[in-house]
Amino acid sequence: MEVDEKTEKSPSGDQLMQWNQWQLLDSILPTGGFAHSYGLEAAVQAGMVLGPEDLKTYIIQILENTGSLLLPFVNKANRFPDLETSSLLDRTLEATLTNEVSRKASVTQGSALLRVAASVFTELPILKKMRELLLSSGIVYVHHAPIFGLVTGLLGFDSATSQRAYMFMTMRDIISAATRLNLVGPLGAAVLQHQVAQVAEGIVRKWLNRPVEEACQIAPLVDTVQGCHGYLFSRMFCS
Repeated sequence: MEVDEKTEKSPSGDQLMQWNQWQLLDSILPTGGFAHSYGLEAAVQAGMVLGPEDLKTYIIQILENTGSLLLPFVNKANRFPDLETSSLLDRTLEATLTNEVSRKASVTQGSALLRVAASVFTELPILKKMRELLLSSGIVYVHHAPIFGLVTGLLGFDSATSQRAYMFMTMRDIISAATRLNLVGPLGAAVLQHQVAQVAEGIVRKWLNRPVEEACQIAPLVDTVQGCHGYLFSRMFCS
């Protein structure tokens, strides 16, 4: 029986890195993203989202805010994945976010992502070391966007791919929330994601590689609605 020499060869570092990159974007990674609706639940109860067209518009507005406000932080953290840059970006984002609901959600998801990444990607001991240093410093909040940029930078993502991945995860989580809120079925959700992806690419191109100094919000109504989530009498999601 002949043995395929190519099959017997050990995988290269780049090949193994791709498996790590795919795992980071896998929905099974327990980072807590599916516990949040990005204000969609509050928008439904406020009558802002009543049908499929409203839902699509809301998702696009969330992506616009994500691109304008958070992609600059992902970009900078990805390009400079070190402790000093991460700490500075973390404190800057803490001062930028005025919505208490979204601020808490960002910290919760960022803490979960860093904990999971440090536990899973043990071949990168710097993740565990940075987590320990960040948490012991007492002056950081561990916001999600800078941590995502940091982790993707250490996992070999280039900056543009990192920013697209962040937008993809945001879009995926909102549409998942819409499915659980019974706004759209599973098949309809897949169709909607495919449609919105074309718009999302345009948003990414518009805000790609922006400096942190240009971070801003361009859909304030969406941010205001999300801030009302904590006042809901009954709710399924944390934010």
